Amino acid sequence: MACSVSGDPSHPQLNVTPLIDVLLVLIIIFMFIVSMSKRQGLEAQIPQPATDSAREPEGTIVIQLHLNAGTDVPTLKVNHDDVSWRDLEEKLRKIYASRAERVAFVQSDGEVDFRYVADVIDQAKGAGVDRVGLMPKE
Repeated sequence: MACSVSGDPSHPQLNVTPLIDVLLVLIIIFMFIVSMSKRQGLEAQIPQPATDSAREPEGTIVIQLHLNAGTDVPTLKVNHDDVSWRDLEEKLRKIYASRAERVAFVQSDGEVDFRYVADVIDQAKGAGVDRVGLMPKE
């Protein structure tokens, strides 16, 4: 850094022109490094909107939670068959015992508390389901 000696000797002037040049070079270098970076975020599977012709394929397991009036605990259905909370994990074990693809979908009413959805996901994982997807209510 250079100091100007012109003017009052008790108030030296700082020449900032070299500092600005260095700063601009650093900004260009950082911009180049960021543009060359290949790092990406996490891969997510985003559900696509359903079309009228797209119905759930045969063999897809859908666990539905319905909230009945007057109760806090929702009722369970696995592919439209009523299941109790105690028997859910065992029923899923039987279903997935002979399946190669271990995928299940959870569908619930909007009023159902998420802790029940999380409990269903936990029981499905305990029954051997590899991937659990969330489906919107139709």
